[in-house]
Amino acid sequence: MIRPHMNTALIALAVLATPAWAAWPDDKPIEVVVGFAAGGGTDLMARKLFPFVQKRLGPKVQFVVVNKPGASGELANAYVAKAPADGYTLGIVNVPAFLYLPMVRKTQYQPEDFQLVARIVDDPTVLITRSETKVDSISTVLGIAKQTPEAISVGHNGEGSNGELVLQLLRTATGVNLTGIPYKGTGPQKIDVLGGHLPLGTVSAAEVPELHKGAKASIKAVVQFTDKRSAALPDVPTAMEAGIKVLMSSERGVAAPKGVPAAMVKRLETAIAESLQDPEFLSAASGDAPVIAFMPGAQWSKSLERNRLALQQTASTRK
Repeated sequence: MIRPHMNTALIALAVLATPAWAAWPDDKPIEVVVGFAAGGGTDLMARKLFPFVQKRLGPKVQFVVVNKPGASGELANAYVAKAPADGYTLGIVNVPAFLYLPMVRKTQYQPEDFQLVARIVDDPTVLITRSETKVDSISTVLGIAKQTPEAISVGHNGEGSNGELVLQLLRTATGVNLTGIPYKGTGPQKIDVLGGHLPLGTVSAAEVPELHKGAKASIKAVVQFTDKRSAALPDVPTAMEAGIKVLMSSERGVAAPKGVPAAMVKRLETAIAESLQDPEFLSAASGDAPVIAFMPGAQWSKSLERNRLALQQTASTRK
């Protein structure tokens, strides 16, 4: 027979044994933090994807995309890294900057502060310009820059971004210097390219959906920095085809503060994987569809070790 005071004690023990996150993800909104301005590829990807993740986690779940642009994504990464490991703060991390920035300066975060949840895309870097310009190849760009050093301005999304690193790699491979102009995101870059205020921009292939529709676009891609033509832009030549051995892509995925319970991470990973296969999502995110490259968080973490080694070599040239 259980005495009354023993019954109370058992109830208390049961409460203590219940995980503190048992109510997750139903009891309050989950922030998805994006380190770039609204309208860019990272922002649009998050806004299109998470309604589908939300449906798979339950009717009470609510995701809220929060933009914290600045310092090439460092401000957003630091915000996520310092957040409680309770599953209510997630971040979209952008490689290479996520790995590269701590190599070249003192940052407010380290990659080790995160638990990777899932990679979403592996997106080739492209050089864009207005459709009506006569620039039609990387050789043309480099030829102009050779005749008039530092005359060509090229936008990128800040220090350590795939665009900024491409300019470094081009300088090393060809000896030609292109003047980099930092932006807080692809959205502002595209606005300035379209307005004729910026001759060229460096963005990721999925960030120029205008190029995938087959209709006459106001922006054109001059070159893509891949070893072979991406399915996203099959008609755009690669730098390798011009004899320039420069490769650069942008990986984007979801991360959480280190220490988030494994069961929580697994639920998110599964919901993301299922969402990326949803025909409705693929239709809504047609620009991202050709570059979707899902990878579970643990596998992505191992894959990034190879990226880290390559980036360390580039970082050493800046010190």
